[in-house]
Amino acid sequence: MWCVQVPIALVDAAAWPLALALLGMDVLIGTYAPSTPAVAAAAVALQLGTGAASGLYTRRWRVGGYDEAYVLSRSVAACAVLLVVLHLATAQPLPLLPLVAAPLVLLAMASARWVARRQTDRRLRPAEAATRVVVVGAGEAGRQVVEAMLHSPTSPYLPVAIVDDDRTKTGLSIGGVPVLGRRDALVDVLRTRRASGVVVAVPSADDELVRDVVERVAPLGVVVKVVPPIDELLTRAVSVADIHPVDPADLLGRPVADLDLAAVCGYLAGRRVLVTGAGGSIGSELCRQINRCSPERLVMLDRDESALHGVQLSLEGHALLDDRSIVVADIRDSQRLSAVMAEHRPHVVFHAAALKHLPLLEMHPGEAVKTNVLGTLNVLEASAAWGVERFVNISTDKAADPCSVLGYSKRLAEQLTTWVACETGMVALSVRFGNVLGSRGSVLVTFAEQIRQGGPVTVTDPDVTRFFMTVEEAVSLVVQAGAVGGAGEALILDMGRPVRILDVARRMVETSAPQVRIEFTGLRPGEKLHEDLFGPGECDVRPVHPLISHVAVPPLDPEELRALAPSTPDAELVRRMRSMAQRGAVALHGAHPFVAPEVAHAQAGLRLEDANPFHRLVATPLAPPAPAGA
Repeated sequence: MWCVQVPIALVDAAAWPLALALLGMDVLIGTYAPSTPAVAAAAVALQLGTGAASGLYTRRWRVGGYDEAYVLSRSVAACAVLLVVLHLATAQPLPLLPLVAAPLVLLAMASARWVARRQTDRRLRPAEAATRVVVVGAGEAGRQVVEAMLHSPTSPYLPVAIVDDDRTKTGLSIGGVPVLGRRDALVDVLRTRRASGVVVAVPSADDELVRDVVERVAPLGVVVKVVPPIDELLTRAVSVADIHPVDPADLLGRPVADLDLAAVCGYLAGRRVLVTGAGGSIGSELCRQINRCSPERLVMLDRDESALHGVQLSLEGHALLDDRSIVVADIRDSQRLSAVMAEHRPHVVFHAAALKHLPLLEMHPGEAVKTNVLGTLNVLEASAAWGVERFVNISTDKAADPCSVLGYSKRLAEQLTTWVACETGMVALSVRFGNVLGSRGSVLVTFAEQIRQGGPVTVTDPDVTRFFMTVEEAVSLVVQAGAVGGAGEALILDMGRPVRILDVARRMVETSAPQVRIEFTGLRPGEKLHEDLFGPGECDVRPVHPLISHVAVPPLDPEELRALAPSTPDAELVRRMRSMAQRGAVALHGAHPFVAPEVAHAQAGLRLEDANPFHRLVATPLAPPAPAGA
């Protein structure tokens, strides 16, 4: 039910009689021809009636807003016409007087609303303790942001100026907040208006614009906030709650790769798909994207029941954990895996279960062998035994020219994947990528938590660099790999240039807590200063997608894993892992199946059996080619 605006209605009721009385007096000739009390009463009734009929006296529109002004004009015009008719019908003097009085009446009513709106705006204005901010962008989103801040008494932000790159907007005012110039004047505006924050109110802003703003204001120690992208605001207006800190992805200096998931997920539609490690950062996003491809059944396997609870909740809006497709199992248990495969008979398997924290695995290499190597072999063997058609192993850039226990274990997992592909005909392949933004334990999550706690932010080395991807990019690559990858390959996404970790740390500190210190701790055992995407002898060949490289991975016979008993002393176990991982890199030096299968495998000293439709590789030496002219 609408709340009646009694004070405004009383002002409107008095406006007509006063205007008619005032205009009925001819000051020049000293005569007075007022309307009769009956006409004055009729004017009050007509105004209140037309106003009520049009909703003018209920809170359908904001007081003093454009919508209310339009309805007010219509109401006054209708009342004036009716009063003219009444004057003519009752032979009143000056029958056209209501038409002359109408502008004066409208002015009086509008003035009353302007006063009411000013009073309301003052009450709603943020407290003086609110952070004074400069808004970047004077478009529709900028207008909504400014008005949302000005009309919320609990808003933590008080807009004091606007900048916009459109020169024609300079000098404009939005809610009393002036547009004082272009973006290149931002620093001067911040100083003159004594502002300590910036809100980028450009929903279509790319990462380059956000970085430019961050870098401009960094010397001032100003906090930068942004509004959501435009696709999140299509069906609603911007509110103060939408203003949030800059996403670290905006600070990386690399555009997000555009991978068309819908174009390649046809091989998952109507199929049974199993994801190991389904509760992890990569695994849970895999489940969400695969679910959009309409599989016949999505089987989610993890040893962490709480993680499974979370991923089911994100997919279905509830987490009853009463569906057989939610599977608690450990990939170290080969018999349990076989039983799961027998029950669900998946067509496609995405293997995301792994131990990934480098320092821990350096201290406990036996655990890396149990999960990342033997666990992967268990999943591979169970998949092959129960007729899985496609198997996608989630790897890491640390498997390229590895120098850590994590890298060795993931490289061995890639080689085992190739071996199973060669021996069984199952299309088994690996996907290799760098750090994932927002994943559990990622450096950016660590930085954010350190900043929240007041610092210091710890960086291993001022020159250390890493490759970064968003979790959506990484998972899109994984899904595409299942469609375009060949058996035994590793697929690598073009992740642009590596990012200096110190630069990311500085930008995150500058945008949220400029007072936080950055400390250097030194590289930890097994860490590289710069990660590699390609190992020795791996060629950057992109036969299918311009952003995806295909490299050949040599097979590793599982019989050789007998040397990697987890009970082996740590130092000896690491030495054996390193020997196996690096030996494979030398074996395929210079080979790549897309050069031409026969030529590439001949370079690697392997024989291609044409009788096998999956191009099974058999590790038998070929005779060296005859010299030219022989």
